[in-house]
Amino acid sequence: GCRCCPARQLVSGQYFNQFTQERAALWSSHCRSARIGWPKYSATNVNVRMKKLRILAALAASAALALTACSPAENDAASSGKNEGEGQTVSITHALGTTKITGKPKRVATVGWNNQEVPLALGIQPVGMPKAAFGDADGDGMVTWVKQKVEELGGEKPVLFDETDGIQFEKVADTKPDVILAAYSGLTKEDYEKLSKIAPTVAYPNKPWNTTMKQMVTMDSKALGMEKEGKQLLADLDKEVDQQMAKHPNLKGKKVLFTAFGTNGSDLSKVGFYVSGDPRADILEKAGMGVPDIVKKYSGNTDSFYKEVSSDKPEMFSDVDLIVTYGPQDDPTSLVADMQKHPLVGRIPAVKAGHVAVLKNDDLGAAANPSPLGLQWGFGKFLDLLDGALK
Repeated sequence: GCRCCPARQLVSGQYFNQFTQERAALWSSHCRSARIGWPKYSATNVNVRMKKLRILAALAASAALALTACSPAENDAASSGKNEGEGQTVSITHALGTTKITGKPKRVATVGWNNQEVPLALGIQPVGMPKAAFGDADGDGMVTWVKQKVEELGGEKPVLFDETDGIQFEKVADTKPDVILAAYSGLTKEDYEKLSKIAPTVAYPNKPWNTTMKQMVTMDSKALGMEKEGKQLLADLDKEVDQQMAKHPNLKGKKVLFTAFGTNGSDLSKVGFYVSGDPRADILEKAGMGVPDIVKKYSGNTDSFYKEVSSDKPEMFSDVDLIVTYGPQDDPTSLVADMQKHPLVGRIPAVKAGHVAVLKNDDLGAAANPSPLGLQWGFGKFLDLLDGALK
C-alpha cells in the first residue's frame, strides 16, 4: 500500500488490534481505487479523450470522498461499537506517580475499598475485587448491593481477594488484569510498584484512605476509558442525594460529627472523628449538613483520614448537633448510655441530649461509607437513622 495508507499503518503499527482485518482491507481497496491509471495521450479524437478524462476525474473525486467518509476519526465508534477514546492513552496522576493506560481495559481488578463499585455501576464485571471486610451480612464476601449487581451482570463471578493481612499480589496477578483500580486505598509505595508490574495501577489522589466518592469515580472511570459515563454516574448520584435530603429537611445545616466510639470498647478518654476528605465526612457536607468547627480545625493538619483528640475538653464539641458513630454489634444502644454517664463525654451537648445515631456491622453500617451502588441502596436509610436520632 501507499505510505499514507491507514491500512498499512494499522497492519504494521501498534494499533492493529483496535481495528479489524476487514477494515484494513477496505482502506486498501479505496487506495487502489484512487490510484487509477491515466490513458496515454493520442493525437486523435480529442473530444473522446477529454470525455474520458472528465469521467476518470469524477471517479478519483468519488474515491477521495470515500476515503474521507470512512476515516477512523469519524467512524471508529460507529463501525466497531467501541467507546470514544478507545485506543487513546490516558494519563492519571496520583500520589504515587502517573499511570498511563492505552485503550479500554477489558479485565478489571480492584484493591482497597469500594473501587469495584465503579466498574460494576458502569456495567463491567471485575475479574477480581476485595472480599467485603465490613457489612457482609451472609458471609459470602460481598455486601448486598454488590452481590445484586454481580448477579445482574452475569458471567464469571469475580475472584475475591482477602486483604485482612494485606494485598494478595499473586491472586491479583492470577486474574490477569488489564488495569488495577485503587483510587480509594492505602497502598504503600512498595504495594504500588508490585501491582504496577502486574498491570497499570491507579492509586489515591493525595493521602491514603482519604478519597471522596467523587474522586474515586472520576479517577476509576477515566482509567476504564469511560470518563463521560463516570460524569453521568456522578450526576445521577448527586440527584439521589438531593432527592433523599428533600425528604429530611430537619437535617439541613445540622453539624454532624462522624466518629467511631464503639470500635474502642468502653474507652472514652479520646474522641475520634473522620476529617474532611474522607468520604463519610464528605457526603454529609455535600448533602447540605454542616461541618463542626473541630473538623474544620484538624482537616488540614493531619495526614490521616481520622483524627483523635482527648475528651478532656468537651467544649470543643459544643457546636455539634448530632453524632453518628459505629457501635457494638450486640447492643448499640448501650453505647449511648455509656457516653452519657462519662464525666467528660457526657458534657458534650449532643451526647447529653441523646442525639447520637449508632451504626452496626451490617448493610447500613457499610452504606454509611458512600459508594456508587451503596449510596443508591442505602443513603435514604442512613438519613432516616440520623433524622431519628435528632427527635
